[in-house]
Amino acid sequence: MAQLASIASLVATGVSTYATINQAQKQDAYRKQQQQAAARQAEAQDRQAQIALAEKARERSAALRRTVAAARARLAASGVKPDEGSSAALTAGLRQDAAAAQSADDATYAARLSAGRRSLLYPDASLAAYARAGQSFATSLRSLLD
Repeated sequence: MAQLASIASLVATGVSTYATINQAQKQDAYRKQQQQAAARQAEAQDRQAQIALAEKARERSAALRRTVAAARARLAASGVKPDEGSSAALTAGLRQDAAAAQSADDATYAARLSAGRRSLLYPDASLAAYARAGQSFATSLRSLLD
C-alpha cells in the first residue's frame, strides 16, 4: 500500500509538471501573438507619421517656392536684381528658415518614434516555467526518497 502511495505521488507530480509546462507554452504563444500585434500597430503608426511628415515637407517646399517667387517678383518690379545683394540674402534667409523648420519637424518625428515604440525585447518566461516545473518535480522526488 505504501508503494502505491509513492507511485500515485509520482504520477501526480508528473501530471503537475506536464500541466505547468503546457501552461507555460500557451502563455509563450499568447505573448508572441501580443508582440506581433504590437509590432504591427507600431509599424502602422510609423507609416502614418512618415506620410504626415512627407506631406508637411511637400507643403513647406511649395510654400517656400511661392514665397521666394513672390519676393523675387516684387524685387524685380522695384528695379532691384533679385539674385544679388540684399535680395539674395532675403531669399537665402527664407530657405534657411524653411530648412530649420524641416529639421525641427524631423526632430519631432524622431522623438515621437522613440517615445511611442514599444520594446520588442520582452523576457522569455518559458525557461522560468521549465525551471519551476523541474524544481517542483525535484522536491516531490526528494520527499519520496526521504
